[in-house]
Amino acid sequence: MAASVLLVLAACMWSGAPLCSAARILPLNHRPIIGVLAQENLPDDSFARGSSYIAASYVKFLESAGARVVPVRINRTEDEYTKLFYSLNGLLLPGGDVDLQTSQFGRVTRIFYNLALRANDAGDYFPIWGTCQGFQQLSVLTAKKNLLTLTNTKAVALPLTLTPAAQSSRLFRGFPRDLLQSLSDENITPNFHSWSLSMQNYSRNAKLKRFYKVLSTNSDGEKEFISTMEAYRYPFYAVQWHPEKSPFEWIDKPGMVHTTSAIRTSFYTASFFVSEAMKSRHHFSSPAEEQKALIYNFSPIYRGVNAVFIQNYYFD
Repeated sequence: MAASVLLVLAACMWSGAPLCSAARILPLNHRPIIGVLAQENLPDDSFARGSSYIAASYVKFLESAGARVVPVRINRTEDEYTKLFYSLNGLLLPGGDVDLQTSQFGRVTRIFYNLALRANDAGDYFPIWGTCQGFQQLSVLTAKKNLLTLTNTKAVALPLTLTPAAQSSRLFRGFPRDLLQSLSDENITPNFHSWSLSMQNYSRNAKLKRFYKVLSTNSDGEKEFISTMEAYRYPFYAVQWHPEKSPFEWIDKPGMVHTTSAIRTSFYTASFFVSEAMKSRHHFSSPAEEQKALIYNFSPIYRGVNAVFIQNYYFD
């Protein structure tokens, strides 16, 4: 055991990659707490209260794989976010519909993104996951510009076109072979977005190409866009599709799929990200502070079975 640890450390010292931090060989944290970022309320949400919301499906998604959740609320100070960063074991950026560059969602993401870069560079493991809008936000932060393009992908389930890099990727290499086959062959990844990162724009941007490895693509029939990617040197992951919707959202519209393969995909995706959060050593300053922060202190509002989000948490 000692010899294998030394070999890993030697390899990490040679590579200098943040992913080779000591957190990868320390005992796992089996009580991970992941932050889910809130965002400004939608203007047509008649159930809205306060200034922001989190769809409950993202919370259930993480809880299904063994994590607890803390809501990361908007309109807080940078010092408050810094303190919270060192209390959390990861951050999930959900889908939604806000301005990526002027919203509070964008502001808070930028703070956590920069903190995570510095922490991982110092060997302090901290993963970030972006879904749909979260994917788009990560691309904007990395490229330092908005390179998104309109696609006809508002409500459609698609198979993934996996790239050669997918098989050996951190995200997909733990998936069962039959599930990867289902992802390639079946329409099981829900897409609910109007904006995408095209392969063309990705390929033309040196910052994105250096930072992210493309794991899957899709097409709306005219434009090829990136549907899954992971960072080369950081535990950052992004999907343009919605793994949380299949088990936890029930609106009856095109793009929603509840097959066994879709449910399995959701679980394996959540399980992967939670396993990444288990490598983080961050913790709250006290049990009381931890309990005060958890989402259990809030109650989701039922918005109806035909709502885009069946349940939302709302925050001041």
